[in-house]
Amino acid sequence: MTPAGWAAAIAVLLVAMNLVSQAIALWRLRRPMQRSALLAELPPVTIVRPVRGIEAFSRETAVSGLELDYPRYGTIFCVADAHDPIVPLIEELIGIYGAGKVRLIVGDVPVSANPKLNNCVRGWEEATTDWVILADSNVLMPKDYIQRMLAAWQPTTGLVCSTPAGSRPLCFGAEVECAFLNAFQARWQYVGEALGLGFAQGKSMLWNKPFLDANGGIAALGAEIAEDAASTKLVRNTGRQVHLVGQPFEQPLGRRRLRDVVQRQFRWARLRRVTFLPFFVLEVLSTPFLAALLAALGAPALGMSTWTAPLLVLLVWYAGDILLSAAVGWFLNWRSPLAMLVRDIAFPGVWAYAFVGGEVSWRGNAMRIRTDGANELNDAAPTLSAANAKIPD
Repeated sequence: MTPAGWAAAIAVLLVAMNLVSQAIALWRLRRPMQRSALLAELPPVTIVRPVRGIEAFSRETAVSGLELDYPRYGTIFCVADAHDPIVPLIEELIGIYGAGKVRLIVGDVPVSANPKLNNCVRGWEEATTDWVILADSNVLMPKDYIQRMLAAWQPTTGLVCSTPAGSRPLCFGAEVECAFLNAFQARWQYVGEALGLGFAQGKSMLWNKPFLDANGGIAALGAEIAEDAASTKLVRNTGRQVHLVGQPFEQPLGRRRLRDVVQRQFRWARLRRVTFLPFFVLEVLSTPFLAALLAALGAPALGMSTWTAPLLVLLVWYAGDILLSAAVGWFLNWRSPLAMLVRDIAFPGVWAYAFVGGEVSWRGNAMRIRTDGANELNDAAPTLSAANAKIPD
């Protein structure tokens, strides 16, 4: 086969792999909700939510978790600093919904370099139920939030989680973040689970408390700088699996600067590079430009012009993303194809940076993530103290 023929063949293979991944994700996301034994039992559940600062949707997301259609559950909000501006809002909600349903715990426990995990420790210890959900403050919970978490728990499950589905972007930067979160990251996470390679996402995590306590407790999630990576490894080491909810829960975005969106991708890419290197290496194949370049080189073998072949690759690639998003109800508008293009232009640089640069920004805290998964704080940056540590996105 000629070099052009090889280039054309590999380009076709990459496009086919992408189409298959989109089809798998669509099948997985449209699958009817499973019926687990926990749904028949409806056990008591505790939701632990670490919070810090006031965000655009803080009230809405907090209230959404207090008005669930579930018979037996309580919520523990955890805040590191008693002077945090979120405290008055939580105290107001306690007055509305009652101290029996809502609690606030102030003060973290430094079990790791992860401020969110440190902020959850006391809430975890105070939970008296066998089932505990660790949920980020910016998750918008539907009425059947707990039922959907419980429904995914099977006899082989060690953890149920949900990736975020970006929604309600109010600017183009936030639309780019939707393109990253939805048709890219959520899609591949559901593909991984469908292939038996499920991995955790820290936005919503349902734990069986006796199971985690028997395997090191919540402090064990500090074994990696990212608690979701540590969770994945812990569950797999016990011979169990990570499963995902039927459909991911919303994270309303509001306004996001494009620079901040890329910074978050730098941080997440670096974390994936140091925690799951073999899988991270392959991520560069998940964007269309390698396939487009190969299609241009192989255009003669495909019987197309040098420009037509790569444009066809991009058209097929983004058509699949758009159809998947439309079919499962993810955010779409007329700018979404452009947002996807910006996403894919940025990603190769993000991927490469993860190998050569350890310096990342964690919502105002500069840190260096080493290849052993540890981190070093920048002396000139704010410290990750209990008073100023920011909760990760």
